[in-house]
Amino acid sequence: MNPQIVLLLFLLLGLAGGGLVRAAVSVAPISSFSMAAPKGQPMDAYAEHAKLFVDTQYPPAAACRTCHPNQYRQWSVSSHAYAQLSPVFNAMQATITKLTSGANGDFCIRCHTQVGMNIGESTYMSNMDRNPTSREGVTCIVCHRVAEDYGKVSGRLPLQAGDITHNVYGPTGDAELKRVLSMPDTYRVTTNFAEAGRKIHSDIKKFFQLTEPRFCGNCHDVTLENGFRLEEAYSSFKNSKSAHTGVSCQDCHMGLIPGKVSGYATGPAAIVGGVPTTPRKLTNHMFPGPDYSIICRGFFPHNDKAAALATMREWLTFDDKAGWGTDAFENNVPKDYKFPPRWASVDDRYDARAILDDQGKLLNDVFQARLAILRVGYQLGDLVVEKNSDNGLKFKIEVKNGTPGHNVPTGFDAERISYMQVFVTDSNGRLVFKSGDLDPNGDVRDLHSTYVHNGQLPLDEDLFTLQSRFITSNIRGGDQEQVLAINYSIDPLPFIRPTTFAVNFTGRPAGARIQRRGMEPLTSRWAEYAVRKSELTGPGPYKVRIRLKSGMVPVNLITEIKVAGFDYGMSPRQVADAIRNGQAVLYDKEVNLALDGTKPKINLANLADTTEPYVEP
Repeated sequence: MNPQIVLLLFLLLGLAGGGLVRAAVSVAPISSFSMAAPKGQPMDAYAEHAKLFVDTQYPPAAACRTCHPNQYRQWSVSSHAYAQLSPVFNAMQATITKLTSGANGDFCIRCHTQVGMNIGESTYMSNMDRNPTSREGVTCIVCHRVAEDYGKVSGRLPLQAGDITHNVYGPTGDAELKRVLSMPDTYRVTTNFAEAGRKIHSDIKKFFQLTEPRFCGNCHDVTLENGFRLEEAYSSFKNSKSAHTGVSCQDCHMGLIPGKVSGYATGPAAIVGGVPTTPRKLTNHMFPGPDYSIICRGFFPHNDKAAALATMREWLTFDDKAGWGTDAFENNVPKDYKFPPRWASVDDRYDARAILDDQGKLLNDVFQARLAILRVGYQLGDLVVEKNSDNGLKFKIEVKNGTPGHNVPTGFDAERISYMQVFVTDSNGRLVFKSGDLDPNGDVRDLHSTYVHNGQLPLDEDLFTLQSRFITSNIRGGDQEQVLAINYSIDPLPFIRPTTFAVNFTGRPAGARIQRRGMEPLTSRWAEYAVRKSELTGPGPYKVRIRLKSGMVPVNLITEIKVAGFDYGMSPRQVADAIRNGQAVLYDKEVNLALDGTKPKINLANLADTTEPYVEP
C-alpha cells in the first residue's frame, strides 16, 4: 500500500490498535491560538487586548458572580472549577501527548477547559499563562452557553460566544427575566453592552437537557476513538436502579445532601443590585467528589478578589505556612526580614491573609461535603470472625456500595483509589499484622508500588482495594498491567500499525481493556484477613483497627507522569505528599477480639469511629 495512505489511515484512527498507542510519527498538538504580539505592538498591551477579546466572547465566572453570588461561591471550590487547574491532570495530559507524539491532540483537555480549546489555546502550556476564563475549567458558560443536544461527545462543546448580555440557557426559561426587565426602577439593569448600568442577559432560553442526566454524559462518559471505554459514569448510571426509577444525576449531586435524593433548596436565583428575584428551586453547584485541591490557596478556590490582589506567580511567593499577615508573625517579624517585592507592604499581607482565611473556610466546606458523598458510596457492613483460637485468627469485613446510582469508584476508576487498612495489635500494643499500609512514596503495597517492584517491600497479599487496572496488549503480543493505558513495543522497531480486525468482532478494543474491581450499585464485597499462628503472641485480647480510605489518584501515577513536569513549580515530591495527605479517612473503627473460640458477628456501621490517635505503622 502507498506509504502516504498508510500514514493518513493512522492519523484518522488516532489511537490505532489499542489504548493510547505510542506513535512513530510526530504530530504537533493543536495550538492555533498564539499570544505573540503583532509587529510593533508591545506584548503587554497585546495580551491585555487578547484577554479583553476573550472576556467579551466567553465571560468569566466573576461576571456572573455580580448577580449570582451563592452559585459562584459553590462553583468556585468545586471539582468543575478545579478541572483545569489540577497539576496532576496537566502533567498527565502532557505525558500522553508526548508518548503519542501528539496524536492524542486535545482529547483529554477538551473536557477540562472547553473555553481554552474553543479559543485555540495550546494543549501544552502553564495555567499561569492561560486566559483567566480558560483556567476556570468547567465554568458557568460551559453549561449555560450550550444550545445543542449533543449527547456523549467527550467534552467537545462548541460554546455560544458573546458578551455578558448574550442569551444564556437555563432550566426554566425567561419568565423571571422578563419580570426583572419590566421593573427598571427596581433592578436598574441593561441588556445593551454599550450602555452604562448593570448588564444582564438579554434572554434566557429554556434548555431541557440541563435537567437531564445525559447532559452530564457529555463529559462523564469517555470513549477513545478506537472504542476503548475510559470512563463510564454515565453508562453505569443508565444501567442503575436510579435511572430506572426516574432519579437523575442532578437529584443526587445538586441537591440538599450530597449523594442522596434529598430535594432542593429554595430561594432567589439572582440578587440584582441587592434586590432578590422571585424564590424558586435552587441547585447546588459545589459538586463534591473524590478530587481535592493540592495547589496554592491564593488561586484556588477561584476568587476574583485574590486575582485582583496578586497574580498567580505572586501568590506563589506568599509564605502561607509562615503565617504572613497574622498578628503572631507580623508583631514579631525581624527588621531585616526580606519579603518579595509584591508582599513588602504589611497591609497587603493582611489583605492576603483575610482572603486565605476565607479560602480555607470554603475548602473545609467542600471537604465535609466530600466526606458526606463518599460515605454514601462506601459503607462498612459486618465484621465476621471465622476462626478465633491459638491456631490463628481469621475474619472478614463487608464493604458496601450504598448508592443505587452507579458503581463505586466511578468515572476514571482506574485512577481512583479506595482501600482498607487493617492493623492488628496484641495486648502490649505490638503490631502483629498489617494490610493497606503505605510505602515511603505513599502507595499501597500492590504491584504498582515502586518499593514492591524493586523487592524492597513485600507484596500486600491481603490488600483490599477497589481500584481498577489498565491491561494493555504489547504491540508485538502479550498483555501487561499498566498505570497508563499506553501500549509499549517490546522490540526495538518503532513501527505502529492499525488494528488488523474490526472491534465489533470481539466486542472490545484489541489493545487495552480495564480490569474492573469496583462494586455495582447496592452490592457488597468481603475483605478477608488471616493472622497466622506464628504471628500471635498470646491469648489476647487483640485490637483490630479498621480504616477505609479514599484518594483521588495513586502516588504511582506521579512516577509515570513526572517526565512532563508539574505546573506552578511543584516538584514530584510535593505533589505526591499533597496527594497522600489529602486522602480521606471515611471510617475508623476498633474491635477487640480474644482468642476464646467464639465467632462473633459485629455490625461496624453501628460502631462509633474511634478517637484513638492514628500512628503510621
